[in-house]
Amino acid sequence: METSELLKKVRRIEIKTRGLSRNIFAGQYHSAFKGRGMAFSEVREYQYGDDIRDIDWNVTARYIRPYVKVFEEERELTVMLLIDVSGSSDFGSVHVMKREIITEIAATLAFSAIQNNDKIGVIFFSDKIEKFIPPQKGKKHILYIIRELINFRPDDTKTDISQVLKYLTNVIKKRCTTFLISDFIDERNFKDALTIANRKHDVVAIQVYDRRETGLPSVGLMKIKDAETKEERWIDTSSARVRQAYSTWWERRQKEMNDAFKKCRVDSVSIRTEDDYVKSLIALFEKRN
Repeated sequence: METSELLKKVRRIEIKTRGLSRNIFAGQYHSAFKGRGMAFSEVREYQYGDDIRDIDWNVTARYIRPYVKVFEEERELTVMLLIDVSGSSDFGSVHVMKREIITEIAATLAFSAIQNNDKIGVIFFSDKIEKFIPPQKGKKHILYIIRELINFRPDDTKTDISQVLKYLTNVIKKRCTTFLISDFIDERNFKDALTIANRKHDVVAIQVYDRRETGLPSVGLMKIKDAETKEERWIDTSSARVRQAYSTWWERRQKEMNDAFKKCRVDSVSIRTEDDYVKSLIALFEKRN
């Protein structure tokens, strides 16, 4: 993309998302995530109602009765955006690509973080770690992130969510709030990696998808191409059996994904490219209060 065109896009995204974060999300973001950044203080004996995720297993084993870690609130958070840049994000059947909606959501969250004096960092991923932007503060840093969100092109096209979650767990030592933004089209099982990551960090999952991914239109023979594997094939969309099989696949995949989020105790929201993502994010924030 030419520099002048890129700068215009950056400016448009900045104006829109900074306004959203300042006028709409400021209060919701603060109450939903402030105080979730905690520093370890001490251990004490387990009491009824304590979160079992806070159990200190080393101390518990030593005294043969359960002990939990006690945390105190930190004054600032570190926010990490895990951005899916795999091939499937370059798809859209309505007005915009999934990648564009992911960019706007990420930019809005980034401005919300900065306005709350939090650090913001980004990990771009496909089936490998494509780029790591360490957490920092400041408008200059935010504009750099937006430029990368708009202009970044990955080396690979496939998806491996487990890989980025493991990388997050290893690289970010201090507890942070993490937004995993993806279409979650990943044939690999990422539940174990998500469980481990959410024990250390506060992980929130945001799925961005297109309505055409939920079902096939009846338009006869159609040539389809997998954006991640590049595999091509013809399918007969006039067949009710074919359309039903596809719909069943989508529903099963969504159920498995949502079950994984629930079991891992990860808050999540699913947003269609044509939906008002503002309403969806506000609902997500309110759910956490």
